This record gives sequence, C-alpha cells and structure tokens, in this order.
Amino acid sequence: MANVNKESRHLLISEVDHEINPGPLNIQFDSPDLRSKRPFYIEPTNIVNVNNAIQRVSDHASAMNKRIHYYSRLTAPADKALIAPDHVVPGPEECYVYSPLGSAYKLESYTEGYGKNSSLVTIFMIWNTMMGTSILSIPWGIKQAGFTTGMCVITLMGLLTLYCCYRVVKSRTMISSLDTTTWEFPDVCRYYFGSFGQWSSLLFSLVSLIGAMIVYWVLMSNFLFNTGEFIFNFIHHINDTDSVLSTNDSNPVICPSAKSGGHPDNSSMIIFYANDTGVQQFEKWWNKSKTVPFYLIGLLLPLLNFKSPSFFSKFNILGTISVLFLIFLVTLKAVHLGLHLEFHWFTPTEFFVPEIRFQFPQLTGVLTLAYFIHNCIITLLKNNKNQENNVRDLSVAYMLVTLTYLYIGVLVFASFPSPPLSKDCIEQNFLDNFPSSDILSFVARIFLLFQMMTVYPLLGYLARVQLLGHVFGDIYPSIFHVLVLNLIIVGAGVSMACFYPNIGGIIRYSGAACGLAFVFIYPSLIYIISLYQEERLTWPKLIFHIFIIILGLANLIVQFFM
Repeated sequence: MANVNKESRHLLISEVDHEINPGPLNIQFDSPDLRSKRPFYIEPTNIVNVNNAIQRVSDHASAMNKRIHYYSRLTAPADKALIAPDHVVPGPEECYVYSPLGSAYKLESYTEGYGKNSSLVTIFMIWNTMMGTSILSIPWGIKQAGFTTGMCVITLMGLLTLYCCYRVVKSRTMISSLDTTTWEFPDVCRYYFGSFGQWSSLLFSLVSLIGAMIVYWVLMSNFLFNTGEFIFNFIHHINDTDSVLSTNDSNPVICPSAKSGGHPDNSSMIIFYANDTGVQQFEKWWNKSKTVPFYLIGLLLPLLNFKSPSFFSKFNILGTISVLFLIFLVTLKAVHLGLHLEFHWFTPTEFFVPEIRFQFPQLTGVLTLAYFIHNCIITLLKNNKNQENNVRDLSVAYMLVTLTYLYIGVLVFASFPSPPLSKDCIEQNFLDNFPSSDILSFVARIFLLFQMMTVYPLLGYLARVQLLGHVFGDIYPSIFHVLVLNLIIVGAGVSMACFYPNIGGIIRYSGAACGLAFVFIYPSLIYIISLYQEERLTWPKLIFHIFIIILGLANLIVQFFM
C-alpha cells in the first residue's frame, strides 16, 4: 500500500514529470501502458506489507479498493472490462519476501524487468532466503542416510528441486491468453485448478509456515536453556561435561542421546549434589522441557499480536550473520578435531555407520524444506535487473545452497570424534553435540536465538495474513481473532517443545507435506496441462513429470514409516 494519508489526496498519481522524473518503481510515467502508474493497494498473498498501512490508508482509498475487487468478480477472467488494473501492486519500499524457515528479505523495487538488483545481488537474495534452520539438521540427515548416500542425496535433491523451481518460474509464461506479469505462483494454481488450487496452496503454505514456527519454538527453547545454563555454570564453576558421555580434550564433544536410549535428550544436563539446594532449585525452574518453553510465551505472544511487525524486519541481516558464523564455527572445530572416517558399505561398526542406510528418506524430507523457495521465487526474480539471466542466476544460487549444505554436513560428520564417540551420537541439532560451556557454541546460540525471536513475529504475521485474510477478508478482523490464532500457533510450539523436541522430525514432516504441493505436484501438473492444451505433450515428458509426482508422494508417505 502506498501512503494515502489524506482524504483529499488522489488515489492514483497522474502521468507527469515524464522522462526527467522516473517514478518510484523506476518506470517512466510517460508510458502509454497503464501499468506505469503508481499503485496504492494489493490484496496480500505471498508479498505482505509490514508497515503501519492500516492506519495510513484513507477510508476513500479503502472503499475504492473494495469496489475494484467487487467489479473484478462480475465477469469471466478472460474479460478485462471490469478487472482491476495491473498497476494495483504495492510500493517497492513495502515489499517483503518470506522463506518458510528463513528470513524476510526486503525488495528495493518490484516491477518485473525494472529492478535495481544485479545478478550477484539476486543470487545472494535467493541463497539468503533459503538458508534457514534446516542447516542445523543436515549433519544428522547425513548420519541417517550414510556418508556417501547422504552426499549423493543432497546433490540429487538440489537438482530435482531446482528443476521444479524452474518450472514454477516458467509457469506464468505458459498462459498466453492473459497478462500474468503481476501474478504469483498461487495465482497460476488458481488459474489451472480453480478454488481448489487457491485453497490447497493456502493450506500447504500454512503447513510450511506453522511447521517453521514450531521448529523455531523448539530451537528457541533449546538455545535459551543452554544460554541460561552457560551463565549459571560459569558463575558456580560447574563442568557440565561430567554428566554425559564426552571426549576429554580442550574441545569437548558430547553425546546427549547416550543416556536416553538414542533419542534426543530433552532434560537438563547439570550435575549436582544432594546438599547443593541452589543447584537443585535452578534445575527445577530452568528445565528444557518443563519450564523454558513456557517462559517464551510471555516474551513472544505479545509480539505476535502487533498489527505490523515492521520493527523486526530491520534485523534480517542477523540471518546471514548466523549462517556465516556457523560456517566459521564448523570450520574451526574441524581443524581442531581432525577428520574421523571409515568406510563400511552395509555393515555398521561400534563407532561408524554404513555408507548406505535405508533411513535416507529422512534426509530427503529435511532437504525438501531446506531447498524450499518455490512459493516466493517469482517475486525474488522479478526484481532482477537482467530478466534474461533469471534461469542462470537461479541455478547458481541453488548450486551455492547445495555447496553450503554439503560443507556444513560433511565437515560436522567427518570431524565428529569417532572413536571415542559413535557417529550415531550426532544430534538433530548439531549444536547439541557441543556442551553449553563451549564459548563458540554459546555465541552461535545467542545469534540464532535473537535472530529467531525477530523472525518469529514475521512468520506469525504472514500466517495471519494468509489465513485471516482469506477467511475474513481482513488480516486484523479483531484482537480476539488474532489472539485465538496466535494462541493455537504458540500452543502447538510449546507442546512440541515439551513432548516432541525433535527438529529433524518436525522439519522432514512439514517439508515433505508442503513440498508435495509446491515442489512436486503443482509445477509438474501445470506443465503437463499446458503442454496438453498446446498439443505439445509427448510420452517422455508425461512419464518424467508423473515420476516426479510419484517421488513427492513417496517422500511424504515414507516419513511415517521411518
């Protein structure tokens, strides 16, 4: 929404200033195309406004927008007589792109082909948006699949999701009867599948968002607990590695799951003595599963109820800093610990896992979400200055993401000290393999905790926009509606943090679910339908894309048997 502060202000800016004064979208206002006019409203879909737009839009502008949307529904989609004009898009200063497990990235301009971003900036935007919390579970996924199988799966899943993302980018160009320059992928789904496509895309988008918010709550509880434990142990000179299986050197690595039957340990690791009542009281009130997840409610629930989370969008750079620091931490740890590898293709040993394991679908589920950017890739590429380089830039970005995942996963797995610890000790969050007293891990947890606390309200806002906006036609119908939705989301996060704090499991389930629609089914089906309508569909193309759909279905179903 553009700034419409006064009732007397014109809704649309007339064509003035000509070539010497380009418009806010870097468009010349003397263009005969009506799309060159300045926008004032867009109904939120994948792009949302994070400014205080509700207070700044006049009643006149709001009423005009409602009339336009009403008129646009009176005729068939092919009839443009009463359809809202294409220039109804948000201002460039108000466009944000969200990744399910990543951060929100601000676009400097929006109009396709008139963006200011070079290819280098576009590639970095895609890389930055995809780099989410899934990166913490990549080493665990490699352990589940086996070292060799894991590297192959990461590479093949990168290629497969890249192709499906390419099909998403090209999906609009397959529609020749309508102007699709302002469309997003859900609009394409609605065109081909009607209301079912619209609501199903909304459902799967919410699955990815709520799944991300649950993972965030589990991780924030973990990081907050370890931060508090670090401070307490430092003050009281407690060595937290005495209570768990660990290496005895200057860079200790621990195995929390050793005392919990191989499952993620969700309890405190503080060792205390019977007479030390102070430590016992801390253990009682600072517990990873019983108290800390509830402490976050008082901190984050009020933030979710804000009408606009614009303040938190200022901290998006923390996501990049966190990933870069994780790369630095993993590199430094690998240098100190060295590499510990043995190759056994099918038979596990006491300290090493086989190269090929049948649990590899757990890694494919994690990677489906780790490579997920399909619901916002069109928006990101619209801002590319050189539209002819979109496919190349997308491919380079995916290659960099794949190399980042391989770098983190391979180094953590290879440097994990076996012996004395087994590779099976690698946790779903690899930071859990470092004690809370480890300085570098403490800094990484602080970075990630603060970053997640600023991104969490943005994800909650996007969930509110998508659900309440579609159901009630208003993203803030009342404080009651918003509070009920936020209580449900927060309740789900607290429940998972208390009873199922397995981020690898949550990521692979939500990733396989949302990826089924946005990654595998919709891009392939849309391509098949468009080729059939143009009478260009061949058997090899049909079989190949049906195979992709089957892979997506199998990826989801097999998660429930792992």
